[in-house]
Amino acid sequence: MNVPHAASSVPSCRREFLATNAFGIGSFALASLLAEQGLLAETSTKPGENLPPDLKARQPHHPPRANAMISLFMHGGPSHVDLLDPKPELSRLSGTEYGGDVHFSAVNRASKKLFGTPFSFAQHGDCGTAVSELLPHIAGIVDDIAVLRSMHTGHNGHEVSIRYFHGGIAGITGRPTLGSWITYALGNESQNLPAYMVLADPGGHPVDGTWNWSSGFMPPTYQGTVLRPQEPRIFNLDPPQRMKGAIQQQNLAFLNGLNRRHAQRHPGEAELEARIASYELAAAMQTAAKEALDISQEPEHIHRLYGLDREETRSYGERCLIARRLVERGVRFVQLFLASQPWDNHQGIHKGLPAICQRTDQPSAALVKDLKQRGLLDSTIVHWGGEIGRLPVCEGELNDSVGRDHNGQGFSIWMAGGGFKPGITYGETDEVGHRAAVNIMTPNDFQATVLHQLGLDHSQLVYHSSGRAQRLTDGRPARVVQEILA
Repeated sequence: MNVPHAASSVPSCRREFLATNAFGIGSFALASLLAEQGLLAETSTKPGENLPPDLKARQPHHPPRANAMISLFMHGGPSHVDLLDPKPELSRLSGTEYGGDVHFSAVNRASKKLFGTPFSFAQHGDCGTAVSELLPHIAGIVDDIAVLRSMHTGHNGHEVSIRYFHGGIAGITGRPTLGSWITYALGNESQNLPAYMVLADPGGHPVDGTWNWSSGFMPPTYQGTVLRPQEPRIFNLDPPQRMKGAIQQQNLAFLNGLNRRHAQRHPGEAELEARIASYELAAAMQTAAKEALDISQEPEHIHRLYGLDREETRSYGERCLIARRLVERGVRFVQLFLASQPWDNHQGIHKGLPAICQRTDQPSAALVKDLKQRGLLDSTIVHWGGEIGRLPVCEGELNDSVGRDHNGQGFSIWMAGGGFKPGITYGETDEVGHRAAVNIMTPNDFQATVLHQLGLDHSQLVYHSSGRAQRLTDGRPARVVQEILA
């Protein structure tokens, strides 16, 4: 066998060989694929308590309506009273003092003066759901979405509510996120791509950073794999130029030779055979990941659908299109984030809110349309929403610099596909949009309902850690909201 000069000394083990030679297999891919074979280190919990620490596809608790989810998370708190929850009474009383109790985060700019939306609402679709003029593309898909207007965290802070939505308990770090629980429970459908993928923003991480996709007390097998927002989206996927072609094939052949000799010395070692298969899959990912992320393969009309022909929508549109391509190829959970918290409109809401809507409205609606036309919407849950909403009173003076403070007492999100009822609104806030008043939903209710649609019973989905059985919905009593399910 001809061995390249770079490999002149024989490594002490196969893992060292992989670590020190530039095959171009991304480390995240290798970890994911090894996990599928159950070859990563066991957790520190007692044997037999948890599901095997691998990514093999598993059977759900009951027949699922969906097998994948895409979460469009809108950090900062989209203003529901300006976007999805019209309040004529708020507009009528605008400029008057609010008589209810208000918890302020920005105390130095606090005001109890009611602030009616400066943006117009109109009914859309056959269902007649009212949507703001700032969301014309989402208005065009109202017959395919369920608008949930009674979300409630009970907390006005960003991080505390983000952790409630992602990890199930308000304000607590170190817990697995929703994507981790889904990956742990169901494993992976794809043999060439990670099960849980995060599409990052060119501007950087969102508020609360990597906690947004942490696997917490679960093995790192179940954490989100972050794709870079620009090319190359995955580092080390390609081998260096000097290692391409015949040289890489020689290295792989050398590795196979090492494995064969080891197998001859240790016949019947099942782990070795599985490991060989894992390395072959990792090498195959060089082709699979490139193909999945190559949006140039999409026709021009799809590029236009997602807004890739416009500067304002190109970045978010690319990621929404990649999300569709990933679930189409068997990725279980995909989450899109924005840098920092662009929906946090404490000031200048007249300009700030339209700007972030322009970036995200068309791509978000395009994702639903595209999934539907491809026959994927029925089996894919799409979530759009932030961790909180905004107050009905103004922050600062009622002038061009006016904004809205945080509000976790009542706000809106929307869901599509995966067995959620299309063309409905559910729940209500009070007459000025301050507090959820009818059919209140918590993040734990949201999580229980999502898990149910994926074939999972939230009360039976358990991971043993710190000496007890932990569940995603440990924050407070949770229910599957059957009223919003088809």
